[in-house]
Amino acid sequence: MNLVRRRFLHLAAGAAALPAISRRAIAQAYPSRPVRIIAGFATGGNVDIAARLIGQWLSERAGQPFVVENRPGAGSNIAAEVVAKAAPDGYTLLLTTAANAVNVTLYDKSSFDLIRDIAPVAGIYREPYVLLLHPSVPATTIPQLIAYAKASPGKLNLATGGSGSLSHVTGELLQIMAGIKMVHVSYRGAGLALTDLLGGQVQVYFSGMSAAIEHIRAGRLRALGVTTATRSGTLPDLPTLGELVAGYEASAWYGLGTPRGTPAEIIEKLNKDVDAGLADPKLKARIADLGGTPLALSPPEFGKLMVEDTAKWAKVIRTADIKPE
Repeated sequence: MNLVRRRFLHLAAGAAALPAISRRAIAQAYPSRPVRIIAGFATGGNVDIAARLIGQWLSERAGQPFVVENRPGAGSNIAAEVVAKAAPDGYTLLLTTAANAVNVTLYDKSSFDLIRDIAPVAGIYREPYVLLLHPSVPATTIPQLIAYAKASPGKLNLATGGSGSLSHVTGELLQIMAGIKMVHVSYRGAGLALTDLLGGQVQVYFSGMSAAIEHIRAGRLRALGVTTATRSGTLPDLPTLGELVAGYEASAWYGLGTPRGTPAEIIEKLNKDVDAGLADPKLKARIADLGGTPLALSPPEFGKLMVEDTAKWAKVIRTADIKPE
């Protein structure tokens, strides 16, 4: 009986180890075919640029194509839904952004849940938004802008890239915290908003750093501050809004997500490969050119960022009563 029992236990232990061995083998062989990175916005924008930067790095490192597939629509919800419903095998990734965190509350009826259905993989980089004014506005500092807005209600138009866009919620957060009110002017995209700011049709706009930097340097637009918790290396003399409006912080961030249920070994491999890219001087320099800073995070740390940003923007959306267009 003892011999039979020992043999049974030995076989049972071997069977229990098979799934772990199988998962490790899958991870070691991954990727064995092309991987899709689904981006929720059109080609040429910040999200597309982030996807192609990390996709090129991963392609070179893995020896398999990481192909960017643009699926714009519903503020990036279409792309997120594609990934949430994909096979959890590591071959479909989401270029995850702060817009996904905003959308959790903005779109209250959705067929997927970002936090439940998308597993965090890795951060890529963080980009500050810049508070921009048309030069006609009589303010050269954030306190002066706040004082002018309070003294002249209804005279300042706040341009945004669309209702519920990151430029919109970033501006609403400032209004809530500073106790001011500007007239919201919604555009169908950041490019149109920036064009009308340059033309003076609107006076205030929160722009991504990469789109604004040349206009700032040429003096066509006045920059008052950056939205991140720390100053930008691209414009180090520009204060953060948090230095003057205590507690203010907002940023665009980019990372990778994958369908929930993807083997942990594949997620860990992707995380290590992305982090290796963020330590590479050439990729770091390219991110710096975009006004960004590398965002090397473990999967749990990136998941924490997703949860915290979702909660923060939920409060802003409900307070400002923001509805999707």
